[in-house]
Amino acid sequence: MSVPTKSLSDITSQALRVLAREIGAADTMRFLGQFSTGNGNYTEERAALFDHLTLDDVLAEIRQDKSVTTG
Repeated sequence: MSVPTKSLSDITSQALRVLAREIGAADTMRFLGQFSTGNGNYTEERAALFDHLTLDDVLAEIRQDKSVTTG
């Protein structure tokens, strides 16, 4: 006797339904998020955002933010 093989898509759909039913939609999304590899190129984005800044620039910005939030 052979058991029909389910497609990976069918197994994934069933697993998502079970997870959502057992732990809720929000926790299912949080669970799945841990397996995401993300997108983009962090190294290039970081360089574009921060390469023009010196350490003194960063420290000054941190101090300014602290003074704004602490009043």
